[in-house]
Amino acid sequence: MNVSINNTNSMKASKYHPCFNPHAKMYARLHLPVAPGCNIRCNYCNRKYDCTNESRPGVTSKILTPKEAFDKYLDAKSTLENLKVIGISGPGDPLHEFEKTRRTLELIRKKDTRILFCLSTNGLMLPSYGDSLIDIGVSHITVTINAVDVKIASMMYEYIYYNKKRYTGAEAAKILISNQLEGLSKMSSAGAVCKVNIVMVNGINDRHVIDVVSAAKNYGAYMTNITKMIPVNGSTFEKLEPVDNNTLNITRLKSERHIRQMYHCRQCRADAAGMLEKYNI
Repeated sequence: MNVSINNTNSMKASKYHPCFNPHAKMYARLHLPVAPGCNIRCNYCNRKYDCTNESRPGVTSKILTPKEAFDKYLDAKSTLENLKVIGISGPGDPLHEFEKTRRTLELIRKKDTRILFCLSTNGLMLPSYGDSLIDIGVSHITVTINAVDVKIASMMYEYIYYNKKRYTGAEAAKILISNQLEGLSKMSSAGAVCKVNIVMVNGINDRHVIDVVSAAKNYGAYMTNITKMIPVNGSTFEKLEPVDNNTLNITRLKSERHIRQMYHCRQCRADAAGMLEKYNI
């Protein structure tokens, strides 16, 4: 498709992206849940598809095919005059389901050359698909990086599935961290605006967050988004108490010395639609 992007244009376009710009609250975004599968088992995650009253990443009421996602985009475009961003954030990982992700974005791009493409990923496959994302025209990307220390990362994840093999422990952590940082650098160098999400888990990576923030900056991130873990029934960390708001905000303020921080995250669903502070599913 060869849709070229550059950092200057992407940064200018950020004024329309409500996640990358806190002053863009009047613009709407649409998340298209076309990617159900995931290649990582996070110890804080348990994806549900039918919990309509729950607002958190990884949940959606329905999985869409690329054609259904395109139809949903057309419907949203007709009713949301301020729609500026198409995002794919799961409910699994968009790069684990790359063909579905690519086909969805290609269908939309043929119809609309101006809308922003945004993607959220765990980063495991980012080095492999980074060039393709740039080719499709993905200008904004979020990579969730919860640790850059192997020991801490080993506590955050049960396993990863990479190159048709399941890895656990330190071996899994080394592969994941390496790919995340390589992918982040690759996308940033290619002109994408990159945000790093960090899930802050009490007693696991809470004292390590600043190290992740520093690494994110060094590898080209534009901003970081530090959020509290949401305890989820059925996850390994379901019994852990979240960090308190004071600890979260102190960590954000310390991190702001290194890089721009996101303070307005709503930890949206994989099928969110509308404006960030008031949206329908």
